[in-house]
Amino acid sequence: MLIESVKNQKVKDWKKLQSKKGREKASAFLIEGPHIVEEAAKANALVTEVILSEGSEFEVNLFKDQPKVYTVTEKVMKEITATETPQGIIAVCEMTESVIEDKGKFILLDAIQDPGNLGTIIRTAHSAGYDGVLLGNGTVDLYNSKVLRSTQGSLFHIPIKKVDLQEAVQDFNNAGLSIYATEVSGGTPYNQLQGPEHFAIIMGNEANGVSKDLQELAHEKVYIPIYGGAESLNVAVAAGILMYGLLPS
Repeated sequence: MLIESVKNQKVKDWKKLQSKKGREKASAFLIEGPHIVEEAAKANALVTEVILSEGSEFEVNLFKDQPKVYTVTEKVMKEITATETPQGIIAVCEMTESVIEDKGKFILLDAIQDPGNLGTIIRTAHSAGYDGVLLGNGTVDLYNSKVLRSTQGSLFHIPIKKVDLQEAVQDFNNAGLSIYATEVSGGTPYNQLQGPEHFAIIMGNEANGVSKDLQELAHEKVYIPIYGGAESLNVAVAAGILMYGLLPS
């Protein structure tokens, strides 16, 4: 069946998922582009609907549980896409609750606000073999379209959960994890440290860093030496350096 009108009820329902309020009400979100949709299929994510542009050759039998497939005109696709140039495929995914264990390697994010930073940190955590990403209060919505694009599908392959970071850090402390908090003005250079088998790194807000309350709960404050004249590092770059730099050998 071809959907040609932007006033079609399905189109209206999909458009609602462009807003955080609409996503939370439906417990669903949109992903766009062949690569991220394929990653969702590989991870057996709960994809309920696939929306294809006319003439698309995307192979929908990749999914373990066959989603409903809709074909739409270019005009309709432009109506529901979050990008200037539609990639010919959008999928509707159900939100799921990740389980975070109390052992492993974790990155904790204290009010990260830039969507590109959040997506890049998630992608890097997945690449570095971390066991989970915890999102504190004030962190940008995980299902923001820019966040999703920046993850390049990694959000389907690593546990991610929104939490109260103080409670999470206390739980990790009780479980015996070492807690590292970033501190731009002091602490121990990261390259003088090596993480144990189980640890967590707290990264702070782009402008204000890690909150004092969380720093007080950490076992060690760490920083990345800056050898040039730059005032600071981008938080996603800093997170990548620390995630790899603190890996146990």
